[in-house]
Amino acid sequence: MKELKVPELAESITEGTISEWLVNPGDHVEKGDPVLELETDKVNVEVNAEYSGVVKELLKEAGDDVEVGDIIATVDENGEAGGEADTSAAEETKAEAAAVAEAPAEEKKEETKVEAAEPAAANKNTLATPAARKRARELGISLDEISARDPFGRVRPEDVEEAAKPKAKPAKQAKDDKSKQSAKTEFEKPVERVKMTRRRQTIANRLVEAQHTSAMLTTFNEVDMTAVMQLRSERKDKFLEKHDVKLGFMSFFTKAVVGALKEFPYINAEIQDNEIVLKKFYDVGIAVSTDDGLVVPVVRDADRLDFAGIESEISRLGKKARNKELSLDELNGGSFTITNGGIFGSLVSTPILNTPQVGILGMHTIQKRPIAMPDDTIQIRPMMYLALSYDHRIVDGKDAVQFLVRIKQLLEDPYDLLLEG
Repeated sequence: MKELKVPELAESITEGTISEWLVNPGDHVEKGDPVLELETDKVNVEVNAEYSGVVKELLKEAGDDVEVGDIIATVDENGEAGGEADTSAAEETKAEAAAVAEAPAEEKKEETKVEAAEPAAANKNTLATPAARKRARELGISLDEISARDPFGRVRPEDVEEAAKPKAKPAKQAKDDKSKQSAKTEFEKPVERVKMTRRRQTIANRLVEAQHTSAMLTTFNEVDMTAVMQLRSERKDKFLEKHDVKLGFMSFFTKAVVGALKEFPYINAEIQDNEIVLKKFYDVGIAVSTDDGLVVPVVRDADRLDFAGIESEISRLGKKARNKELSLDELNGGSFTITNGGIFGSLVSTPILNTPQVGILGMHTIQKRPIAMPDDTIQIRPMMYLALSYDHRIVDGKDAVQFLVRIKQLLEDPYDLLLEG
């Protein structure tokens, strides 16, 4: 009989939740066949059989949390598919239970007497008053476990009563119990409890961690999207015909971010112990909303891609995210993140850092507003609020504001981006 264990998945992944078993007891599997789907904090991965044979027993159920190295099933290399599971142990357990149930009543009574006599035997060596011994027998307490307050060490009835009282829980345990009770508040009106997925738990923990471990601050600006929208309108048909991908807004923002990061390198960095790591590459994470929560696949070497390359990569990664097909390599190692709440109608928000990165750009919905122009006329312009959240520990407010201003300038004159791209 061979044991199927949770294999090493990646350096940063040590546990997961069984999302779905792909086999049942009695099924024949070949080495390498997928046997279950495991949900980790980043992606869903399939766990494959390490041996060929028949699945004898599933030791974990769908929804159970498991760690790397846990035994989750057994495989019989010599078994035959469709055969009955090994029930000898279960039958033996049932036989023992039946034997106990059928035992004569007197025999059970004798066992009870022996059990009751054991504490009494132990009590003989303890110095106690007759009343204390009687009360101890009534309460089923061993005198050996009672602390006597009498100067001569004699156990008195009040000592027995004190020992019978429920022990007070340690402060930490009481606090934990109180937290559990508050977390499990009962409601008089109907509610539905839904277990958080592992990915949702990880997202929650990461967001709280980002706020606790960084000096996060957000600065805002607004950008006039007239030029970008006009250029996109002029080029989108030829762009689609030539590159077989639509020209969207994300390529403009990605290019603008890369250009600004080159001018302000501390926003493309991270903190490791007492060192600042300035990254000389531009791997831009693009936040994608899925049914299971937010994921951030990474567009690698965005500075080396043209508009078509960026749009193609964003489209490919977005499709894989929604189909739960992203690999770990496609999620790890970004240097800066862009998130677009505007697709859901958000007018303004403060994005939370995707640690250990020290900067994240928030895009918002485009809204037509009256704007005072340089010639003092009032025009209706498509405006977008931008938000830059940054880690104030290494990014000064001046650099953060100027970084956002530079993005605004590049987007309001996008022809520079085209020339650079």
